[in-house]
Amino acid sequence: MSLAQIKGVLFDLDGTLADTAPDLVQALNLSLQDVGIAAQPLAAMRYAASHGSFALVDAAIPDAAEDLRSQVQQGLLAHYQRINGDHCALFTGIAALLDWLELTQLPFGVITNKPARFTRPLLRKLNLHLRMPVIISGDSTKHPKPHTAPMLLGAQQLNCAPEYILYLGDAERDLLAAKAAGMLGGVALWGYLGVNDKPLQWPAHAHFASPTELHQALIEALA
Repeated sequence: MSLAQIKGVLFDLDGTLADTAPDLVQALNLSLQDVGIAAQPLAAMRYAASHGSFALVDAAIPDAAEDLRSQVQQGLLAHYQRINGDHCALFTGIAALLDWLELTQLPFGVITNKPARFTRPLLRKLNLHLRMPVIISGDSTKHPKPHTAPMLLGAQQLNCAPEYILYLGDAERDLLAAKAAGMLGGVALWGYLGVNDKPLQWPAHAHFASPTELHQALIEALA
């Protein structure tokens, strides 16, 4: 399979479709301040934003006792529910890409491990929820990524065989899930990659430095 044969595009959410780190780190810092711990700079915490609330807490206070980390994590989720989407934006080039996908009549959607109670309000704030036939959250199926369950549900809702779907993500689990489901996997190198990540070793069909590079690759492949 190649990009020239795709019939749909699915995205991870945090760090791929949207820059959600400002909201997530702000929620983390509000929770840290609640327990008397200094806030963390966004730049230092950004890499953990794709990996959920536990990862953010572990990055901020790795040596803290388990009960304190649990308290901060619960506080993070409570604050995030309130500020979700306030400082979030699509990555540069994503809006133009989505407009082009619509014009080309290529359906698109999201498969994320973010719980539905955060996913759907965020997509509404981004005015994307009515444009997507597929919105799969971390609790939409029994098992989240890297399991194939959300990927196969996404393909079913897209009404497209997995092998004709391009899935973009910025974490190894995204590419493992795509490969296991039989999708073409694309690495979003613009995402929240940490210093220990090795995206060139992930099982992917292609690597894209920016949404604009992805957009151009699709234009050329489908010309």
